[in-house]
Amino acid sequence: MADPRQHVPGTDRVLAHPEVTAAAQRLGRGLVKKAVHAAQQRARTGEIDASHVVAETLAGLPDSAASSRPVLNATGVLLHTNLGRAPLSRAAIDAMERAAGTTDVELDLDTGRRGPRGAAALAALCAAVPLAEAAHVVNNGAAALSLAATALAQGREIVLARGEMVEIGDGFRIPELLTATGARLHEVGTTNRVRLDDYRSAVGPDTGFILKVHPSNFVITGFTSAVPVDALRGLGAPVVVDIGSGLLNPHPVLPQEPDATSTLADGADLVLASGDKLLGGPQAGLLLGRAEIVQQLRRHPLARAMRVDKLTLAALEATLRGPLTPTEQSLRRDQPSLLRRAERLATGFSAAGIPASAQCSEATVGGGGAPGVTLPSAAVALPERFAELLRRGTPPVLACIAHDRCLLDLAAVPPEHDDELRRAVLAAA
Repeated sequence: MADPRQHVPGTDRVLAHPEVTAAAQRLGRGLVKKAVHAAQQRARTGEIDASHVVAETLAGLPDSAASSRPVLNATGVLLHTNLGRAPLSRAAIDAMERAAGTTDVELDLDTGRRGPRGAAALAALCAAVPLAEAAHVVNNGAAALSLAATALAQGREIVLARGEMVEIGDGFRIPELLTATGARLHEVGTTNRVRLDDYRSAVGPDTGFILKVHPSNFVITGFTSAVPVDALRGLGAPVVVDIGSGLLNPHPVLPQEPDATSTLADGADLVLASGDKLLGGPQAGLLLGRAEIVQQLRRHPLARAMRVDKLTLAALEATLRGPLTPTEQSLRRDQPSLLRRAERLATGFSAAGIPASAQCSEATVGGGGAPGVTLPSAAVALPERFAELLRRGTPPVLACIAHDRCLLDLAAVPPEHDDELRRAVLAAA
């Protein structure tokens, strides 16, 4: 009996196949070669016919050289941290593609000399918040706070209310982040109440700045009191405010969410925010405020370690100057239109024999923004087993489970993705 291994095509022969060669140019030769070897091994063990090695190789290749996979966010959480928070606009994606090659990120093309890094993105940020005399960008919100603490309060005190000593994602705590910079914390007030006199008594010659941190992932209600920014500005120390979610201006859907413009108008010397939350841009830490303070932060040695790359700068500028972001579009969707979409999807699923119904639901902002705020939404309800099937499908769909049902909330799903969502459910069925 002939040995089936004799008919298995050699590696070079498979790699020379036009489709495999094209895949190697797109994905890299090493990755494709591993797929060839896996297909050859299956042929040697008799799992597939030797004539199918090329087809098996192509079937085993990923869509991209990177392992991350696009996911449809049907959780009802607009800024889902585990899904990368804000999805970028088409304009931001295009800008990143343009900047991916060699670019004038730090070059003045008119003079041929070195130019200020990211000047256009910083100008766009200041244009979006005219009350900011200057702006700087670092790689995330925690970096912005670390830079401020290091440059302004290393070896000195930061005055902070106890009720604002929050824990952010993955177990990181604001107090530990601040003390890691070499600053000391001077805690004032209690968990639920702080008064102006508490701050006044704490501020002295050793104070680096007064810090206010928006508790953006929880709400304290009941017997509470806080001190507004405008009351703190006359205490003789700079006022730094971490607004968290990255809202640059007041928003009609989120009237209680702090924004950079209003906070500066109230007298803050420096405002810190995130770029990948309600702003709807790339991950970045935004610092806006008085020119002399921003310049002090920009020239600090630590600023170099926190510098953002050209792709972030390009995406940030396009987010600020471009059309409505996907996050803003989600905030503007009304429940009646969402319910109509859910009804169309549910009707199609029912016609295919899948138990489905449309229902009203509630979405949330997520990502450390607008805690306690719910947004009227709509969802398609399916049997609970669909949650795992959809999560493991292609493309993966992340749903939520409520009352033993799998809910596909449409708040964060753009209408143009409804067909993709429909195909995913039908495939899962």
